[in-house]
Parts: sequence; structure tokens; C-alpha cells
Amino acid sequence: MLSVNDAESISVIDELPLWSAPFGLKLLEVIILKPNAALLDVGCGFGFPLIEIAQRLGSSCKAYGIDPWEQALERIRIKIKQYDFKNIEVFNSPAENMPFENDFFDLIVSNNGLNNVQNIQCSLNGCARVAKKGAQFVFTLNLEESMIAFYSAFEKVLLQNGMTEEISKMKAHIYEKRRPIKEIESMVKKAGFSINDTFYDSFNIRFLDAEAMFNHSFIKNWFLGSWEKLLSPGDVAPIFSQIKTELNNSAARDGEISLYIPFATVNCVKI
Repeated sequence: MLSVNDAESISVIDELPLWSAPFGLKLLEVIILKPNAALLDVGCGFGFPLIEIAQRLGSSCKAYGIDPWEQALERIRIKIKQYDFKNIEVFNSPAENMPFENDFFDLIVSNNGLNNVQNIQCSLNGCARVAKKGAQFVFTLNLEESMIAFYSAFEKVLLQNGMTEEISKMKAHIYEKRRPIKEIESMVKKAGFSINDTFYDSFNIRFLDAEAMFNHSFIKNWFLGSWEKLLSPGDVAPIFSQIKTELNNSAARDGEISLYIPFATVNCVKI
């Protein structure tokens, strides 16, 4: 398992744009490029799309990123130094408590970052506070049916074992990480934004079989631990063995395991 506090681990985690790129590419299509813009990326992670947008806007722009993950920010600082970027600055900060003045930004983005904040409404309120009137706010988020093939197999196995409490935990986990889009849109409006457009798209992450899926670095290091925590320690091995069997049966029938990732890109403006 990778460690989020280990320098060598951090050096390879930068492969994660494979996950964030489909969301970010749509975001890059939607943002409006204006000169002299102040840009904020909420949950900037390792710097995508923060660095990309800063470069596309050019030297008249000043770009800021915030993230509570200090080790990831150090990675961005290395990139800033190596590429000699003059218009990018990052801060260790949660989205709920941003270190910026009111009415500061012309453009705010968040690429699948709002799924991971502690308090979505508070974070959206913070975005509204630091956005200028008329500022564009564009964010992406993966939706509640993400990885439905896995969760369906998980629920089927839990039901076969009479584990109704664990099914409830699984559904609560999905809700915590992927709120219904209508609920998110309501929060956005409550914060003080109007929604111009919501675009829907999807992609699939495909695996030959369950072994390949569960051993894939992305699944193993970013999802598997949270799935296992839904079970008592003694149930992890037998339940996941049954899930793998269920998924392999699907793979034998369909020729692969395909994890469907639906997502939305929400284009807003500060009222």
C-alpha cells in the first residue's frame, strides 16, 4: 500500500491524472478564458487542472490552489520550481476555511474535489464568498452510480449472507462520497450561484477479471481500504472472495469487468 506521507510514494502517485483527466478535460472545455483573471482550484491535489489552466490563461493570470494534503502540495511546488511558473501559488487549506479575501476570484474550479470535502455546503459557501460577482464557477463530480458493477456484486453477496446492516453502511458510504446531483445543485444555489448548464458524460474503467481489478494500483490504494472498512475484520477475506467470484462470473459472461463512471460538469456564475 502507498503511504500519503512517504516521499517515494508521492513521487508515483502523480499517475493519478488517468482518473482525473476525463473530468478535467470536460472542465477545460467549459471554462471561459479571460485576461487578468484570478483563478482558484479547490482541491488542487497534484496540480491538475490548476497548472494547465494557469498556462492557458498566461502571464496576466494569477492562479491559486488549495488542498489540505500538504505532501501533494509539495509535489506542485516541485513542478512550479522545475517549470519556473511565475503565476501559480498553492496553500494548505481545507475548502471550508479558505485564506482569501471576499470577492477575490474571477474563476473558480474544482475537479472532482467537492466529493471529498468534509462539509459540501460550507465549502460551496466559501467559494461564493471569495468569488467576485459574475465570476464563473465550474466543478466536476462523479455521480452515485459510479462503479455500479462492483457495488451491485457487493450488495448481492452481502444479501446472500444476511448482512443487512453492512448493506446500509455501503449505501451510506456511496451517499457520503457521491451525493445526488439535484442535491448538489440545490446546495450550489443556496450558496449564491446560479447554474447555467449541467453537462453529463461518462467513461469506463475496464479489467480482464477480478484479480486484475483488485490488484490495480488505483483500486488497491484509493478504494479498496474504504470498501473493506464497511465490514468487520473477520468478514473481509470471505466476503471479498465471494465478490471476486461474482465479478469473475460476470467477466466470463461479458469478456471483462467494466466499471462505469458517470459524471457531471456544473457551470455556474456568482450572483
